Amino acid sequence: MSSLPARSVIEFSQFDQLRDAREIIFSEAAALRQMGSALGTELCDAVDLILSRPGAVILTGMGKAGLIAQKICATLSSTGTRSHFLHPAEAIHGDLGCLHQDDTVLALSNSGETEELRRLLPIIQKMDLPIIGITARETSTLGRASRVVLCLGDLKEAGPHQLAPSTTTTAMLAMGDALSLVISKARGFTPLQFATFHPGGSLGRQLTQINEVMRPRAEVRVTQESTSIRDAFVRLSSPGRRSGAVIIVDESDRVTGIFTDSDLARLLEERRDDQLDRPICEVMTLKPTTIQADASLQAAVDLLKARKLSELPVVDRQNHLAGLIDITDVIGWQPEAASVDRQAG
Repeated sequence: MSSLPARSVIEFSQFDQLRDAREIIFSEAAALRQMGSALGTELCDAVDLILSRPGAVILTGMGKAGLIAQKICATLSSTGTRSHFLHPAEAIHGDLGCLHQDDTVLALSNSGETEELRRLLPIIQKMDLPIIGITARETSTLGRASRVVLCLGDLKEAGPHQLAPSTTTTAMLAMGDALSLVISKARGFTPLQFATFHPGGSLGRQLTQINEVMRPRAEVRVTQESTSIRDAFVRLSSPGRRSGAVIIVDESDRVTGIFTDSDLARLLEERRDDQLDRPICEVMTLKPTTIQADASLQAAVDLLKARKLSELPVVDRQNHLAGLIDITDVIGWQPEAASVDRQAG
């Protein structure tokens, strides 16, 4: 068996490298614009077909097209459409068992003539499963077998030799993204549903609802407007996570004010000790900034930063206290939030 020749590095200046890289990117971008301009109602037909069937979308493709199919599969799954990847070669060795009569097949092949896919298509047709093909030509084997064809057109690969799949796989990915996200919008998929499918990582945390992480009302110091400052801090002390704020509510249990550790420190610094036994409503911050319980955690962090707050009362639609977000609750989630000041600071 002959060995591969030793690799050599040609003289290739940074200027030439950047020029070639930009040409590749511009070439692929131009291909996407061309494909987007030529796209017609066949995409709508594909959307309608997938929405009309209760099963999953089964993606398949070989080689580089198969890798793109897996990424589209992940996009569909994360945006509200059940989907699975079926390897064409493995399919005929038992994996066909994953198919169900309610499924829709989304097959990718630029040429539409990939051998493994050609062997699979008749079996899928025999099972009476509709096929959506992403391919260069409607006249290819894949195109003829498909109920709907999302045509890429005749695309030239990028790069000096135009050999490696580049422009074609970029076009497949863009077409798959367009299909996935249009379907997601048609389903009425919401950011909160997206968070459900992405509980880990920054995306999931950004879309997490406040009521999932806030301190519940039972752990918040709450008092009436007539309570004295001394009583509010002594009587309302409790074990567990300590907050530097007392939330004041009226007789209807609506939030009317907030009094923080900073407010208390200011009274002591100004030697206004006599105020400690006066009603807290006389020195509280009126109509404090609040946030709805169904808002996202990202919205709470943004509000804490923008208003330079450390405590944020969480309320329901009637302005009844539901809980509290303290800066220490989110400081580990977004470290830069640690720099905000006290609400009354």
